[in-house]
Amino acid sequence: MKRADASEEFRQVLEKVHATGVYQELLESIPYASMLGVQLTTFGRDVIFDLPANEDNLGNPLLPALHGGAVGGFMEVAASVHLVITQMLPAMPKIVDFSIDFLRAGRHQNLYAECELIRQGSRVANVYVRAWQTRREDAIATARAHFLMVD
Repeated sequence: MKRADASEEFRQVLEKVHATGVYQELLESIPYASMLGVQLTTFGRDVIFDLPANEDNLGNPLLPALHGGAVGGFMEVAASVHLVITQMLPAMPKIVDFSIDFLRAGRHQNLYAECELIRQGSRVANVYVRAWQTRREDAIATARAHFLMVD
């Protein structure tokens, strides 16, 4: 499939999910999110992202502990999709900067994330992401992401 065709197909997915409010299809159309197994649940305009326990996401199977790249990738996907959903963007935003703080090892169980739009200009948005496993207060990682919003 040519890049222009894929881009048009993705825009059609975005239009459909914005119209229906069912955003799981958006995640399934993003190859990396689909490979990780990212899911989401919406509560009005609030969104909780879920990375189900999967042995493919382990970095150290002896502990077992989640791979830092899987955690970071999950959080980056969550931040970009959060922007698409909450700001009704017509295209995926482009990542400018992503900074993550690992606070503790992620165990082999579901990982959850919630995002907060900290600041949005006309072209740039700053999103804060918190990832946890058992309690929101016990985050395993936090991140700050800056995005360029394009049409």
